[in-house]
Amino acid sequence: MSIISKRKLIDYAKMIKFSHTIFALPFALSAMVMAWETHPVKIWDLFWILLAMVGARSAAMGFNRIVDADIDAENKRTAIREIPAGILSQKESIVFVVISSAVFIFSAAMLSRLCLVLSFPVLFFLLFYSYTKRFTKYCHLYLGFAISLAPVGAWVAVTGGLAWPVLFLSLALLTYIAGFDILYACQDIDFDREQGLYSLPSKIGAKKAMQISTLLHCLTLVFFIAMHIGFGMHPVFLGFIAVIGLLLVIEHRLVTPDDLTHINIAFFHINSIISVLVFIGVLVQGALK
Repeated sequence: MSIISKRKLIDYAKMIKFSHTIFALPFALSAMVMAWETHPVKIWDLFWILLAMVGARSAAMGFNRIVDADIDAENKRTAIREIPAGILSQKESIVFVVISSAVFIFSAAMLSRLCLVLSFPVLFFLLFYSYTKRFTKYCHLYLGFAISLAPVGAWVAVTGGLAWPVLFLSLALLTYIAGFDILYACQDIDFDREQGLYSLPSKIGAKKAMQISTLLHCLTLVFFIAMHIGFGMHPVFLGFIAVIGLLLVIEHRLVTPDDLTHINIAFFHINSIISVLVFIGVLVQGALK
């Protein structure tokens, strides 16, 4: 691989915030581990699930960057992103999205015919998120919903069907993502209002939006407990839920309507730890059952 191609690969990874894959991936892997208790998982299943996750998220993030390129160029915080900054062209980004989408669909096809069929509506839901900020203040909930399809997808890939306890894991992911996305959106309240964009913070103010974020994260803990009961998990998982709850409290103490200076710590560092803890908790409780 040439130096230029390596540089371009890094640019693509930065464009889609590849490191943020850690937010949803542990949830999908957790669903796979839970399914593993009753359905054998082959190494190729794991490979195709991982590739499908990377392909789907890359397509969704790349598409978002293309759709929002003009808006990002007007926002001082996002003007440095790869497309508005001229690091990547629209054409390069479109090719990237097409390839990523193809990777997702092909990976789904390698898992099962059902996964192939479901890959098309899932891809639609993921891509459509990019337009929601133009017409609804509940775009954060839609984002949570789109990403929450990951655990369900992993479960279907392994078992070929659905089970209601895994829906609690998906609901935990939905409320978790929506909650911290609301906090993150507080950075752009003035810009969103100027541009006529929709977000909860820009429509109801930072204080009320953060209260809703807190409520959503309380629901996250409720859904984790429901998942624990539904799957009949080992009591040790309750300890992990308690730690996650403590981290969520810290996150909401770090970010207040009057002080957003720690939002990056809350958004990336704390949420990364929470996501990893979910997966570790599922592994540990599985080993102890």
